[in-house]
Amino acid sequence: MKRTVFLIFCFIGIAVIGMAEVPSGDWILKQVDENIGSDNKIAVTQMIIHGRRGSRAVKSKSWIHGIDKSFTEYLAPPREQGTKMLKLGDQLWMYTPSTDRTIKISGHMLRQSVMGSDLSYEDVMEDPQLHKIYDAEVIAEETYLDRPCWVLELSSSETEVAYYTRKVWVDRERFVILKEERYARGGKLLKTTEVKEIVRIQNRWVPKKIVFKDVLKSGKGTEFIMESIEFNADIPSYIFSKAALRK
Repeated sequence: MKRTVFLIFCFIGIAVIGMAEVPSGDWILKQVDENIGSDNKIAVTQMIIHGRRGSRAVKSKSWIHGIDKSFTEYLAPPREQGTKMLKLGDQLWMYTPSTDRTIKISGHMLRQSVMGSDLSYEDVMEDPQLHKIYDAEVIAEETYLDRPCWVLELSSSETEVAYYTRKVWVDRERFVILKEERYARGGKLLKTTEVKEIVRIQNRWVPKKIVFKDVLKSGKGTEFIMESIEFNADIPSYIFSKAALRK
């Protein structure tokens, strides 16, 4: 009897220790946000869009202030060069040099593709601080890309959010999302992302190459490549203005 009681307490102790080793989903999500978050940053990125008729590359440079302001200028190809986007809070404007017009992107237009890619304007507008939008729960522990991961289920009660639930695989040591599935309110899978390469920049782990796939579209998805990024950069305030779109 004593041996049985002893074994029971041993199993209970092991179970409690195991549970204690798994942090809360909300805490993990905050670490993800802190790893990539920055007051200001400047990034040069490239999208390689794989469509039904072939692939093409679109290069851009973005100036980002916190979570409310961003300015993006497209550098290549020549057909897209000079196109600019400005985000101020929950509003988005686009300037197209070929028409010399600035239009506001809103309503159903936000769900449209950016430059024919697998990313929508909603994706561009998204608040990167996920822990402020979603409640997170750890539902599993798995290995992805030979990295131990926590698998989190994210759910939101907000009505204006683009994806009501998500499933994310978070690197347990680097706090980077390596894989993601994004779902509609009814549970339909809309998009997936897979990180292919990670680099260390300014003491942060940064996804260098991500493949986005809109599962409702044909094609092989869109490769998003981070060519360079500078955190806590010095950015003049005039960049975040509608006047800067036409300069």
